[in-house]
Parts: sequence; structure tokens; C-alpha cells
Amino acid sequence: MLLQPKDEEEKLILSTVDQLMEKYNERYWLDKDQKREFPIDFLDDFMRLGLGSILIPEEYGGVGKGVRLASLILYSINLKGGNSYFVHGHYYNTALLSKHAGKRVREKYFKDIANGAKVLSLALTEPEVGSDTTKIKTIAEKVGNNFVIKGHKIFISRVKHTDFMILVARTTPYEKVEKKTDGITLFLVDLREGREGIEMREIRTMSNTNAYEMFIDGLKVPEENVLGEVGKGFYYLLDLLNAERFMIAAEMIGNAEWFVNKAVEYANNRVVFDKQIGSFQGVQFPIAKVYAQLLSLSSYFNEGLRALEEGKDTKTIGNYANVSKYLAAEIAWEAGNVAMDIYGGYGYAVETGIERKLRETRLYKVAPVSQNLVLAYIAHHILGLPKSY
Repeated sequence: MLLQPKDEEEKLILSTVDQLMEKYNERYWLDKDQKREFPIDFLDDFMRLGLGSILIPEEYGGVGKGVRLASLILYSINLKGGNSYFVHGHYYNTALLSKHAGKRVREKYFKDIANGAKVLSLALTEPEVGSDTTKIKTIAEKVGNNFVIKGHKIFISRVKHTDFMILVARTTPYEKVEKKTDGITLFLVDLREGREGIEMREIRTMSNTNAYEMFIDGLKVPEENVLGEVGKGFYYLLDLLNAERFMIAAEMIGNAEWFVNKAVEYANNRVVFDKQIGSFQGVQFPIAKVYAQLLSLSSYFNEGLRALEEGKDTKTIGNYANVSKYLAAEIAWEAGNVAMDIYGGYGYAVETGIERKLRETRLYKVAPVSQNLVLAYIAHHILGLPKSY
């Protein structure tokens, strides 16, 4: 394992994850992928074991840990052949809630979340906006003690199966703000109370993403469910996005290591022309190259987690998070292609799981932030080059 627990408590929690993954093995994930089914039984067990409450404060029944442990859990799921996509949204959303939810939200909802209620979805992306979050058009108007929300969201993951959703809307139109990053507000939507004002259409994708398009018209959210200050939501999203990128990086390190392990195992066992194919340099070198890259990334990623735990400034954390996400997505994709080449036709066959993992990995080169946008971040914020957009 390239990412290791740092103490006995982390070891104990990660051993619980390993036991869970013995039940929900590669065959389970292959079946869910082929049927395009939401893994509700896995998720229920995940929550029942308390793994969903890692980022919820202890005073509300949670574990009270941080992004580091959440990242290790996601890494472990993928390393065992699972698909942590179905729980990572819960983690980065609860990270945001733990930092920015007010006292009333904490008292009303945190114990439910610690006891298994699911905060899986972030309703952010819009069809005409993409990555330019400041241009979102979903609008929330104050009416009495509620906000009434109208808008259109797309690629909202897992929302059909969630209990709570964090929704991003403008409370001040773009044209009326002095700074384009102002006027955006975050709302916690309790979907257990009903989905009046929301229509959903599932979007079928190349892997089992369970993503939806949402049409919102007349959705009422109590004023007390605003997260943080009205109009300051964009700045809270920055905290969420850094946490998200660390977690995505951990997931992709898990996938990359899984691909390498599969490639090594197959290369040692496959015999052609009376020789193990692993003895051929044409097989050895691609595995060795991607593994060397993976070792380097893991070291950098762990350095970033230490900076996060030490409370370094937002810019430093953002640098680590973005570079880690970029490298992890690239290396995992390369590792998947190496495994596919070494397996040959068997890699293309559904039963080995290589093609499934490769499809799942490809997502993270375009989402939740594209690789080019991360490169633009590195160029401007780290290297000091002029902003390109």
C-alpha cells in the first residue's frame, strides 16, 4: 500500500474498510456496472459501520477526523477494486458542512448524518456555464422565512439516492454584483422532506455514474438552511474544492496501484513462447515507469496531507490539491492503459475488470475539474504566469 495509516486508530478504521471490501469485491462492482445499478447495499453498510461520519464533529456523534482519513478510505476502496465514486461526494460535502454550517443546521441535521443520513450530492454545474461558476443562473429569492429557488443543473451525481443536497444558487444576479465572486449562496436541501419543485432526468454515461439533470422551479428552502453568510458561498466552495481534489487524487492513486498490481500479477503468470511475459523488457518497462511516477506522486500527496493537517494557508493547500489531482488522474489513466496492453484481449474482456476500471478512471481527466483548468491554475498561481481566462 502506497498510502499508509499513521496511527492505530487509522489502522483500525482502514481494517474495517478492508473487511467491507471482502464482502463487496470486484465481482460485485462488475455486476453493478453491467446493470448500471446504484450500489445501495454497499452504501448502507458503509454508513452503518460509521464510515460516513468521519468528518462530522464528535459532539454530534461523528468521528471528528479530517480530509486525510477520508482520503485513505477512498484510496482503500479503489485499491480493493471498488468504486469510491459513490461515497466521495458524501465526504467532501460533509467537509464543507463541518466547516461552514451554522449552529442551527448542526443541531438539526448533524446527528442524522452521523447516524447514516447521506449527503451525496452537490448541485453546482449548469448546462450553459460549465466550470465558470460565477456565471451560474440558478436564482434564489427570499420570500418570508424561505428562499424560493429556480434553475437548471446538470451532471448532479447520486442525487436520486441522497437524503441531503448542497445546492449552489445566486441570491444576487451576476449583473448586480461588484465582484463576480459575490452573490452566490449555498443551501442545504433536506430531500427527505420531499422533492417538490425538482424534476430529474438520468444521464447515461460511459461508466456507472448515476448522474442526473435537474430542473428546479419553486423549490423552497428554509432561511436557516443557508450555509455560512448569504452571498459568500463562492469562497466556501474553494474549501470544498481543495478537499475534493485531495480525495480524487487519493482515489486515483488507489486505481493506479490496482492497475499496477493487476499488470504485475498477469505478467508473472502469463507464459508465451515458453517464457513469462514479465521477463520481456517491453512488458517490464511500462510497468516500472508508471510505478516510479506513482511513487513520486504518493510522496508529494502525503506532503500535501501534512500541510493540510498543519493548517497551512489556503494557497499552499490549493497548490498541493491541484497538482495532486492533475498527476493522479494522468498516472491512473496511464497505468490503466499499461494494464490493458499487458492483458491484451483479456483486458478488453469485461470479466477481468480492467476495462471497467479504465472507464471509471477516465472520468477524472474531465471532472470534477478538467486537466487544462488545473494546468491553468498551476501556470498562474504557482508559476506566476499571466492569467489565461
